Amino acid sequence: MKTNKFLLYALFAGLLSIPFVSCGDDDDEEPLPPIGGYNNADEVAAADLLAYWPLDGNGKEDKSKTDPSASVGATYTAGAKGEAVNFVNGYLAYPEIATLATSSANMSISLWAKVTNNGGADGHPTMLFTLTRPNEWGGNVNFMAETGWRPSTADTLVMKGLVIIKTGDGGANFQDIINSANPSADDIAAGHSVQPNKNGGKWAHYVMTWDSTTAMFKLYANGVKISNPVWESRNGGTALPLNFFTPTKPVIGTFGSVAFGTPDPWQRPMNGQVDEIRVYKKALTPAEIGALYELEKAGR
Repeated sequence: MKTNKFLLYALFAGLLSIPFVSCGDDDDEEPLPPIGGYNNADEVAAADLLAYWPLDGNGKEDKSKTDPSASVGATYTAGAKGEAVNFVNGYLAYPEIATLATSSANMSISLWAKVTNNGGADGHPTMLFTLTRPNEWGGNVNFMAETGWRPSTADTLVMKGLVIIKTGDGGANFQDIINSANPSADDIAAGHSVQPNKNGGKWAHYVMTWDSTTAMFKLYANGVKISNPVWESRNGGTALPLNFFTPTKPVIGTFGSVAFGTPDPWQRPMNGQVDEIRVYKKALTPAEIGALYELEKAGR
């Protein structure tokens, strides 16, 4: 009898020494390591974000919850991150959005695009995003691709940023920046850089930045600066803040003249895809742009 009590005690003590293993859920998973100091793309320059279009199954602007006033030739498909808008001769047009309705001295636009050249007899540029000017093809801020300059078989894409600044007398001051795909030897000797941007027909992350304090205009592709350095400095390097013509309305995928007015023949709706549009009231730094690219590429 003493032996049996000893065995029972030993068995009970052994059970108590076995560690208990939780059958919990994913709460115990280790968090992903930060990229550039950020856990996700929403954290990058969060205080300066004016508008954001995730384009995950609809065209709603996320911060203001504004739906498009017009959706033409737009469907949704797998994108660079989640879903993206797919245009077939299409665009999304919006009413005024309060955070974008007045001038921001500085601005950055970040987006993903999948677009192909269409050069030839019917070649035309592709507008990716614009903040319109009343009754004009070119908006206050424009981010586009010069897709009409090369045939559809060419993978080189010329990206273009264009800002149109209202002057004190009500005139328009045009400033633009592109990547230089094939500068001459003399151009290179003069400081131009070769940036062919071979992303035709595939997803790429593009950013344009305007820094009002130095009037610097820059373009980036997949986290790397591609704008021609000779053309980046504007206004002699002195301050030049953006100043909008109003009312201004966002349009994704075409020119303001197509969405709200009477276009010229070269102003067309878009064929291609756009994803993850973010508009900031600052000129993003190279570090912020690199982090944004890596985070969104990782689905974060």
